[in-house]
Amino acid sequence: MPAGGPRADRARRVADVLRQQVHAGAYAAGLPAEHELAAEFSVSRNTIREALAVLKREGLIDRGPRVGTHVAQRKYDHGLDALLGLKETFRDFGEVRNEVRAAVAVSAPPAVARRLRLQPGEQAVFIERLRYLGELPLSLDLTYLSPDVGIPVLEFALETNDLFALIERVTEQRLGTAALALEAIPADAHSAAALQVPDGAPLLMLERLTSLDDGRPVDLEYIRMRGDRITMRGNMMRSKT
Repeated sequence: MPAGGPRADRARRVADVLRQQVHAGAYAAGLPAEHELAAEFSVSRNTIREALAVLKREGLIDRGPRVGTHVAQRKYDHGLDALLGLKETFRDFGEVRNEVRAAVAVSAPPAVARRLRLQPGEQAVFIERLRYLGELPLSLDLTYLSPDVGIPVLEFALETNDLFALIERVTEQRLGTAALALEAIPADAHSAAALQVPDGAPLLMLERLTSLDDGRPVDLEYIRMRGDRITMRGNMMRSKT
């Protein structure tokens, strides 16, 4: 890694590489000593200290005398390549359960009605769930379903089922595609309390409109995910045109 530029810039470049290594599970037994990292990145130990300070402020590592530098918490990969529910996504990491905060028929807001191809004033089914991986709150999901889908979905146990699986069950169709937008937002007071993060903490907001295999949109979601515990990953291909 080039060592040029101000030390803060060098430290940031080192921190970016170390962060990725931490997420990949490279340091299960702890990070190497400062002098080893300095040699690996061809920078000074002061630069390494600054880089590690960045990761500590993010809550990713802990440091201490005589105990070294260790990973403080893990992040979970959430793929962008496949249309999966949270339970399917994290099945290898533990049990996903849902705290159902609302499950009611509502008059669809005009913007929601347009996205779901409903008539003005038509009802939709609104579901709010706080989703846990084990005891860790990971996401706060607000979902609008088309009424012909949502009403029968309400007959099932929403605490233990992914909505995607239930949609396919009640419609007897496969889900097909989803249009999504992902952005970073600060946690509002309600979301922060639910997800057990400080007010203003960074969240990943995923807006996802999911359609059945025949192209009909049936599920509009606004999903707030903890930015400190989830990394979104995907594979891309450059167009040949």
